[in-house]
Amino acid sequence: MCHIFLKITYMLRKRNQVLSIIAIVLCVLNSFSQEPKKSQEGMDKMWGEASTSGGDIRGGKGKFFDQSNFGMFIHWGLYSDLAGKWNGKTYYGIGEWLMNPKVANIRPKDYMGVAKDFNPTEFDAKAIARLAKDAGMKYIVITSKHHEGFAMFDTKVSEFNIVDATPFGRDPMKELSAACHELGLGFGFYYSHYQDWTTPGAANGPTTNADGSKASFTDYFYNKCKPQVEEICTNYGDIDFVWFDTPGGMPKELVIELANTVRKLQPNAMMSSRIGHGMGDYVTHGDMEVPPVNLDVLWESVDTNNDSWSFAWYDNNFKSPKEILHRLISTVGRGGTYMFNVGPNGDGVVPEIGTKFLEQTGKWIKKYPQVIYNAGSSPWGHALPWGDVTTQGNSLFLSVFDWPQDGKLYLPGLKSEITSASIIGNNKQMKLNYKKENDWILFEVPYKKPDAPVAVIEVKLSKEPVANQTHGIYPNIATTILTDFAKVSNAEKKSIRWMEKFGEWKKTTQVSKWEKDGIAEWEVNVLVPGYYYLDLNYKGEGRLVWKTITDEGVMVQNEQAATKKYNAYPMGIIEFKTAGKHTVSVSLVSGDLETSSLKSIVIKPIQ
Repeated sequence: MCHIFLKITYMLRKRNQVLSIIAIVLCVLNSFSQEPKKSQEGMDKMWGEASTSGGDIRGGKGKFFDQSNFGMFIHWGLYSDLAGKWNGKTYYGIGEWLMNPKVANIRPKDYMGVAKDFNPTEFDAKAIARLAKDAGMKYIVITSKHHEGFAMFDTKVSEFNIVDATPFGRDPMKELSAACHELGLGFGFYYSHYQDWTTPGAANGPTTNADGSKASFTDYFYNKCKPQVEEICTNYGDIDFVWFDTPGGMPKELVIELANTVRKLQPNAMMSSRIGHGMGDYVTHGDMEVPPVNLDVLWESVDTNNDSWSFAWYDNNFKSPKEILHRLISTVGRGGTYMFNVGPNGDGVVPEIGTKFLEQTGKWIKKYPQVIYNAGSSPWGHALPWGDVTTQGNSLFLSVFDWPQDGKLYLPGLKSEITSASIIGNNKQMKLNYKKENDWILFEVPYKKPDAPVAVIEVKLSKEPVANQTHGIYPNIATTILTDFAKVSNAEKKSIRWMEKFGEWKKTTQVSKWEKDGIAEWEVNVLVPGYYYLDLNYKGEGRLVWKTITDEGVMVQNEQAATKKYNAYPMGIIEFKTAGKHTVSVSLVSGDLETSSLKSIVIKPIQ
């Protein structure tokens, strides 16, 4: 850089050279702007801002995404063969990050040598596509290149790919694309555009080239990233998605160039917000995150079938069919699309337990497709204690996970008139009696749950569904109300993320940094007045004293233990003297006001 500034200094002596000076300075500044920031970004910060380029595309290329609501994500690469293990040591956490310095810290040269033994001879593209279809999924998105830099497709840009560097010698992406098109599934690619741990110049990759010269991000971008994106957008027929990941500090002008490349070559392909700088077509939230409130944008939740995204030898903590359906229906109920990941092993096979659970999930969806596909969000704007609600036209579909044991299912605040209510499933309907109590609906239901893992009640209305979104206090089931729904004063309400195991993300909204008169307040709708148990879910240092008070002047104040992790503690019994709308306010009386935080309140009937 010194020689440039010396040249500028010399040129300042010549008035007729001003334009040349400006040109040189702009050139220098432009070279700076093309390089990503070298600060150490946290994993969650690497996801980028959850925003899009704007415009409602539901009626255009976004229609397939908006109506499908359920897709398969696949993480598969060299890391799948390593299975979370390096040099005899197991590294617990997400397996696809095994190479990273935060995990096993494998040198690029050593990691690239893994390819010579990677031979997934049991990979069957048709079997994987059939699994997705049987599971009720409408499309597949698979890792064409993850952060490790290894291409799982036939690329002419780099020899570090599955065709040239492994004994397998085939292009599995070509096979899977063909299988998806044959079965009528959508298809798309994941591509890590910012991080590439084995390519010089890329984010978190080597800083020098093989000849010892300094590597630049623009070299990586133009020599590998953009050409490979052109390949995946050209060589695999029509594709529905290009799913970029972790834009981090990538320069905006390069993100725009990449987005324009995709739009030119695959004009109907959807791009996630993780391309960065608002250039995506829909919002992707943080890993494993289902927002608790309805969102009126195109968005998705990405989740995985166990703890890791790629295969790890020790990880058999697979989500049950009930949990998959719960998270799927909750996502659709909030107005989103759910993309659920599987991680084939080094042989190219999806683990048996995960396969069986997905097949069971698909059998349920086949019975109740109207609950998922082209379904609208819940008019309540949030989950209900017994389950969740999706909509189709003038019909509500109540997906009941926790079936009432007393034969009474309650629905608060429904403003639209009901014309009929029935338990549905197996092409059968069981009419239900119902009555209105205040602004609640009481359905008389069988004591035995009519279907597992989820029973469905269709409620037909005279017009489009409208509901009061106030949280109900139920007489026969606990109500948990998150701080997302609290009105907060003199305290800080903030969403936080943390990892309990490397890459295993948790998220919540908390109220913390309490001042002496800090308050978190909720409005609730009580059907049956009387006594209820009150729990507070919190964490904090020191013995904490919490005070809860209602608009009727009923107060519960108690001291409970310190806790480093969020935990629900019983505070005592709270009384609602009358039915109807009430407020419940919580404040921290004593303890560490700075670090103590509240996650939710729980109000439970005394039975």
